[in-house]
Amino acid sequence: MRRDHERDQCRSARVDPGADRFPSGLYDAVLLDRDGTLVEDVPYNGDPEKVRPLPGARDALDRLRAAGLRLAVVSNQSGLARGIFTADDLRRVNARVEELLGPFDSWQICPHGEPDGCACRKPAPGLVHAAARALGTTPTRCVLVGDIGADMAAAAAAGAAGLRVP
Repeated sequence: MRRDHERDQCRSARVDPGADRFPSGLYDAVLLDRDGTLVEDVPYNGDPEKVRPLPGARDALDRLRAAGLRLAVVSNQSGLARGIFTADDLRRVNARVEELLGPFDSWQICPHGEPDGCACRKPAPGLVHAAARALGTTPTRCVLVGDIGADMAAAAAAGAAGLRVP
């Protein structure tokens, strides 16, 4: 196993292998926001029948899996704190996401509302740190893909790379 500074030297000298491949060696994991990134954003969705994957999501995830990257979902779910849906509803919705998009190596969910002031709710870095730990890596070796500024702020606060999708 290489020491961290040796690994950093290799990372800085890396050449892009081509537009059709995710550069291996730079990152270990991709963390993905759920609503608006993987599936259509249905506010406070507690119904698995309303889960609709975004176009191209399954193909992109399958390519990331084939490249050997570990995948985690990092999602704020304040509907739980508000009592709009139950923990079982959330479990069933997430199971439907996996049924449609394939398995994820970790799910990290913030069940708190904005006024709770927790350390996990994006834009705080808690979900990113938890996902990296669960995947056996560090935030600096993760890319967080999300659709809003809070996702990018969470990535930056944790030291992860951020990629904002429309």
